[in-house]
Amino acid sequence: MSEASARRKPNVQPALLDTELEHLPPELRWREWMGRVEAVIFAASEPVTRSVLARVVGRNCNLELIIDDIRAELAGRPYELVAVAGGWQHRTKKAFGDVIHAAFGTAAGEGPNELTQSEALVLMCIAYFQPITRGELSSFFGKEVSRDLIGVLRAEQLIASGPRSPQPGAPYTYVTTKNFLSQFGLDTLRQLPDFEALEDAGLLSKEKLLAGDIMPELSSDFQDADVEIGV
Repeated sequence: MSEASARRKPNVQPALLDTELEHLPPELRWREWMGRVEAVIFAASEPVTRSVLARVVGRNCNLELIIDDIRAELAGRPYELVAVAGGWQHRTKKAFGDVIHAAFGTAAGEGPNELTQSEALVLMCIAYFQPITRGELSSFFGKEVSRDLIGVLRAEQLIASGPRSPQPGAPYTYVTTKNFLSQFGLDTLRQLPDFEALEDAGLLSKEKLLAGDIMPELSSDFQDADVEIGV
């Protein structure tokens, strides 16, 4: 054995985490699972999914009940556990928004994300009618939606490229991202105000929007007024 090999540290594998905790009585086992779940969510910088949380609890652990118990314990705290973007995340309660703004100058201790009115309207259309092309967006507003505007939404990670459209030239479509859900406090797109019910009632359709037959006031409001989106 060479001198270098002799000095080499042994390859020590980390001990496997005991997730079942069968040596603990049920009540203490449940409390340990609660602590683990909350610690993982607290340490994460983005919403934590079920599959990640399942790594630290037993196979028979009901994560929904764990989350419910954690939420109950946080009832009197200034922060809460919310379901966003397909996972869970700690967030400051909205009632403390003014306090945080006074302390940091922002709504959540971070730099604010601001969109112009036109950017916010384009984002709204993408959210409801995705996947949608830039040409379709331009038809809706009655004027061209610039690549620069799309670039702003992409830079904020609110939208991403979707599948190619079957239209001539196969232009790219745009779709919203998980960050969009997180920014607006949504768990899934199903939590958007229900446009499907309006479509079923014949009051709204993508085709009418693109033809400019309804909601013309949005096109006339295509201007640079600032809109702040919450974090």
